[in-house]
Amino acid sequence: MIKEIQLIKVYLTVCHHYDNTIGAEMQRLSNNFRPKFTDEECITIYLFGIAEGKFEVKAIYDFIKYYWKDWFPDMPKYQNFNRRINFLAPAFQKLHWLLLQDKNIDETLRAHLLDSMPIIVANQRNSRTATVAKELCNKGFCSSKNMYYYGVKLHTLGQKRYETLPQLCMSCVTPASENDITVAKEWLSDVQNLDLYADKMYIDQAWEKELSLRNVNIFTPVKFKKRQGLLSFFQKLYSSAVSRTRQAIASFFNWIHQKTNIQSASKVRSSNGLLSFIFVRLTALSLFYS
Repeated sequence: MIKEIQLIKVYLTVCHHYDNTIGAEMQRLSNNFRPKFTDEECITIYLFGIAEGKFEVKAIYDFIKYYWKDWFPDMPKYQNFNRRINFLAPAFQKLHWLLLQDKNIDETLRAHLLDSMPIIVANQRNSRTATVAKELCNKGFCSSKNMYYYGVKLHTLGQKRYETLPQLCMSCVTPASENDITVAKEWLSDVQNLDLYADKMYIDQAWEKELSLRNVNIFTPVKFKKRQGLLSFFQKLYSSAVSRTRQAIASFFNWIHQKTNIQSASKVRSSNGLLSFIFVRLTALSLFYS
C-alpha cells in the first residue's frame, strides 16, 4: 500500500506542475496533440522506476509492465516509450527547476558548496572515438578519478546544512572539457550574500574581488606558489578547515550516484536522452529522498 500511495503522490505532483507550467512548453503541433498515454504518465513512470532502483529505460519499462500494468493500460510499446522519454527532456529539466523553487531554503545560512561531478557516457578506453550526444559531450579529465572520459559535467551549488547532506540550490550541465571556474564565473554571475567553499581550481583573484562586490566570499585551500616551500602552520590549518567543510559535497555526489547511478550514462544514445537521464535523476532525488 505504501508504494501505491507514493506513486499517486508523484503522479499528482507531476500533474500539478504539468498543468500549470510544463504543458504549455510541450505542446504538439499535430493531430495527436493529446495522446492516450499522457506525458504525465510517462514522466511519473520514469521517476518511479528510478526510485525503485531501475536505472535503464528498458528495465523501468519492463518493471512497470510486469507489476503496474493495470495502472497504465495505455502504455505503448518500448520503442515508442523510449522516444517519448527523449521527447520529454525539456519537461524533466523544467520539473527539476520547479521543484528546486519549492524548497524552503534557509536564507540565514550563508555557507554554500561549489563543485562538479563527471557524468560518463564513454570510459577512458572509448573516450577518443565516442560520438554519442556530441552536441553536449566531449572528452575531459576528472581529477578526482584520475581518468579521461567522454561525457558532461554536472555543476552544483548546494547549501551546507548541519550534520546532513547539502541542499541542492542550483545545477547546470556542460561538456566535460569545460573549465570549472570559467563555468562558475558565468553561471554564478547573479548570486549574492553567500560564502562559497570550493577547491583550488576556483582560485582567481580578479573573480574574488568581483564576488566581494556582491557580498560573496569564496574560500579555497591554499595553493602552492612557484618556488614555495612547505605551507605554514596557519595555512595548513586554514586548508584543512576548508577541506573539511567541502567534504559534504563529495558525500553528496556519492549519495546521488548510489541512489540513481547518475555517473554511468553509457546506455545513452542521444542528447535528449542524456538530458532526460540526468534531470529525471535530480528530480527523483527531490521527490523521494529530500
